[in-house]
Amino acid sequence: MRLTFLGVRGSTPAPGADFVRYGGHTSCIAVSTDGDNEPQIVLDAGTGLRRLTDLLAPNAFSGSILLSHLHWDHVQGIPFFGAGDRPDSRADLFLPGEPGMSGRDLLARFMSPPFFPIAPEGLKGQWTFTAPEPEPFTVEGFDVLPFEVSHKGGRTFGYRITLGSASIAYVPDHAPAAGVDALAYEAMRGVDVLIHDAQFLDHERPRAVDYGHATIDEAIALAQRVDAHRLVLFHHSPHRTDVALDQIATEFSRGGFTLTAYEGMTLDLG
Repeated sequence: MRLTFLGVRGSTPAPGADFVRYGGHTSCIAVSTDGDNEPQIVLDAGTGLRRLTDLLAPNAFSGSILLSHLHWDHVQGIPFFGAGDRPDSRADLFLPGEPGMSGRDLLARFMSPPFFPIAPEGLKGQWTFTAPEPEPFTVEGFDVLPFEVSHKGGRTFGYRITLGSASIAYVPDHAPAAGVDALAYEAMRGVDVLIHDAQFLDHERPRAVDYGHATIDEAIALAQRVDAHRLVLFHHSPHRTDVALDQIATEFSRGGFTLTAYEGMTLDLG
């Protein structure tokens, strides 16, 4: 399994000279099988999704997109995803459901007039919109387990993705202090890589509580508790400059156990 990090920011993009090395795009990770440069799964569709078009060029996207939740920084790349918005594309979109609403209708709450010029059906190609429950399923040859996590402002999933002997858990927005249930612990247990919310430092805890996020110390403690082999700090604050993230990478490396995500970073597992 290969992971390619296309966007590693949280909340809002961070453009400018102070954010070049780690990147300013919001949450998006491409997942592919070993030796395959074209991803079959994409985790979240923040503005980092735009970068996937260049990686696929000149090909169209054909695969599945798994959304952790519907906050802006996880969906704003969808209507600007050139490789997915063309007649020969296929994109099966999965997102946490809400009672009485279809996957399409949930997406349309932000993607339709007057908030946006087109609705979901305005996307070219073959798009489907599915709202799964937190039960295991198989997609694009990968085993997927969605699980609910604590985060303010709407239902939020983490995902465990398994391919052969390789496994990851993707938990970009999470407030462990609000409680982690047994099912979530089990879903994260023993993964090769835990990709986790690390937006705040410990002295910023009041802000983390306000917005339902984790501190880096909480992410490390959780990774150790579930026996993850490696932790990737993800969903960086839009205020965290390259210099600040360099300091975090040094201070929290834990002998290589912890990595600090940056755009363009790749990890090969299994």
